[in-house]
Amino acid sequence: MTQFNLVSPINICNACLVQASRCLHTSSQSLAPVPPLPEKPGKVRHGLIPEEFFQLLYPKTGVTGPYMLGTGLAIYMLSKEIYIINSSTLVALTVGSFFIYGVKKFGPSFAEFADKLNEEKVAKVQEVKDLAVAGLAQAIDSEKKEQWRVEGRSLLFDAKRNNVATLLETNHRERLHMVTNEVKKRLDYQIALQNLHHQMEQEHMVNWVEKSVISSITPQQEKESIAKCITDLKALARNTQAKATA
Repeated sequence: MTQFNLVSPINICNACLVQASRCLHTSSQSLAPVPPLPEKPGKVRHGLIPEEFFQLLYPKTGVTGPYMLGTGLAIYMLSKEIYIINSSTLVALTVGSFFIYGVKKFGPSFAEFADKLNEEKVAKVQEVKDLAVAGLAQAIDSEKKEQWRVEGRSLLFDAKRNNVATLLETNHRERLHMVTNEVKKRLDYQIALQNLHHQMEQEHMVNWVEKSVISSITPQQEKESIAKCITDLKALARNTQAKATA
């Protein structure tokens, strides 16, 4: 829970100096980061006196030095009648008492209410920040994906070039195969034609030789050949019968 204390004068001076430096600094260094403003006030004693005042006097006067200094200063002002107690003093004491009572009585609840409002504002700001960060993260992812696609575009072009080269090589080999088949058919045709010529020449030669032989045989030789064949057949038949009876 937030302490319902007055802001230290030193912190007020620091904040004013920071704001003044922000307003008066017009050079290119105005975009440089500046120290953030304090979220909580500095420590104070008795609701008014800053802790730095006591820490400043401790090395020289000890722990009771600040209190003795304040008491002596008050006695000096009263004894020299620099400050005169009158009805306004009583009014100030009364108002101060009511103020202190109000702070002690309603300060914690008011601080809790203020903290709640502050937390709601911080939650809204944090939600907006988270949405912005999520949007930026998504944009970064999209940008990285696009960069990855751009990097992969070269690979895609290389693949397409390889496909085109493969198609050209395939067409070239198909044409070579077609030319080879056509040449082979022509050569096969020539070989078949030459074989046909040789076959026709052989048949013509055989027919011519057969006709020449037949024309050279006389009727007497033909009769003797037939008789000789009949005699050979009879001898062959007798040999066959002899082998069968044996």
